[in-house]
Amino acid sequence: MNIAFFLIAKKDIIYLPLHSTMRQALEKIEYHRYTAVPLVDEDGRYAGTITEGDLLWKMKNTPGLTFLHTDRVMLRDVPRRMTNTPVRIDAEMEDLLSLAIVQNFVPVLDDSGIFIGIIRRREIIEHFAKQCTIKQPVNA
Repeated sequence: MNIAFFLIAKKDIIYLPLHSTMRQALEKIEYHRYTAVPLVDEDGRYAGTITEGDLLWKMKNTPGLTFLHTDRVMLRDVPRRMTNTPVRIDAEMEDLLSLAIVQNFVPVLDDSGIFIGIIRRREIIEHFAKQCTIKQPVNA
């Protein structure tokens, strides 16, 4: 099945421009209670995913960095410890299953490589759970 049916459009999700600050990321993640947020470059292309862990490790490993100074740290300068692999809009749900094992969401790109939204792990699992439902035999 084509993934377009499961797409949550870019306009309906939270994402951050790559030129955002660490403080902006922390505030968005806290406000929306997310653990990870997609990043988009100035051309609208998917630029990676920033996680709570990435932000925490940056604070831990940067001497003197406090929350008050996070507005001086750009997200492009925060090392990312994992990669959320994107897929193109013409992908099939079967292509997403292995990604859902290690990603909370799968970024989706259009034919030009522009970020257009995500498919959450929840929808991927629900889709395959429905496929695995076995009808109980009727006792005669």
